[in-house]
Amino acid sequence: MSIVVTGATGALGRLVVDELLNRIPADRLAVVVRNKEKAADLAERGVDVRIADYDDAASLADVFHAGDRVLLISGSEVGRRVPQHTAVIDAATSAGVAQLAYTGILGGPEADFELAAEHKVTEQAILDSGLPYTFLRNGWYHENYTGNLGVVLEHDAVVGSAGEGRIASAARADYAAAAAVVLTEDGHLGRVYELSGDTAWSLAEYAAEVGAQAGREVAYAEVPAEAHLSILTGAGVPEGFAALLVDVDAAISRGRLAATDGDLSRLIGRPTTPVAQAIAAALA
Repeated sequence: MSIVVTGATGALGRLVVDELLNRIPADRLAVVVRNKEKAADLAERGVDVRIADYDDAASLADVFHAGDRVLLISGSEVGRRVPQHTAVIDAATSAGVAQLAYTGILGGPEADFELAAEHKVTEQAILDSGLPYTFLRNGWYHENYTGNLGVVLEHDAVVGSAGEGRIASAARADYAAAAAVVLTEDGHLGRVYELSGDTAWSLAEYAAEVGAQAGREVAYAEVPAEAHLSILTGAGVPEGFAALLVDVDAAISRGRLAATDGDLSRLIGRPTTPVAQAIAAALA
C-alpha cells in the first residue's frame, strides 16, 4: 500500500509531498505526474514516480494499486476538470484504492459561484463511485493575493468588486498539511472538511496591511463588476478567466468565502498562518 499524490509537481502538490516525507518513509510515497523531469528530484529522494496525464485515461490505468490512499489534487484547467477528474476516479475505482481524498472548494454544494461548479460535479462523481472518500474543501489561499503584490505596489491599490465581503484565507502550506494528515492518519474516511483560515479579512483591511508593511499608503479601490472585468482583461487576463475572478468577488461580497469554522486549524493542530505573515514573506 502506498500513499499516492496526483499533480505532485504543482504548487500545492509539492507542499503536500514535503509534508508527507516528514511523516512517512519515501518508499511508501508515490506521485503521479505528467513530466518525469519535473519530478526527478523526488525520484532521487526515493519517491516512486508514476507517469500519467489527466487528459489520457489510458495512461492512468496502472498508476493506482489496491489499498492505496490517493490524493486527487484538482486540475488547474478550468473547463476541462470534469473529464480529467473522472478519468482519475475511474482508474482509482478499477484499482480498488482504500481512500480517495479530493481537494474541492469551500462550501461544496452550497458554493454558488461558477468556479465551484466543476468541484461539485467531481464530488458527486466520487460519491457515485462508491470509493471511500475524504473531501478537503479548500478555501482561498493567501497566495492568490500575495502573488500579485508587485502590481498592487505599482499602483498603490488593491482593485476589486468584493465590497465589504470577508475572506477567510490560509497559506497553501496549511492546506497541504491538512492533506498530509488525512492521508496518514485513520478516522477520516467519509468525512467532509470545510477548510479555511482562522480569521477573515476584507480587501480594505488587506490593502491597509500591505501599506503598513511596505511603508506607503495602499488603498482598496472598489469598482463595479463591469469595470473590474475590463481592468483584468486590459491587464492581459483571458476574458473567460477574468469573468470567473469577478464572479468570485461577487461571491465574496455574499460571504461565501468568509467561514471560519476551524476545521483547518483542528486538522493541522495549530493556528492557520495569518495573512500578515504571508504578506511579510512576499515582501521580503
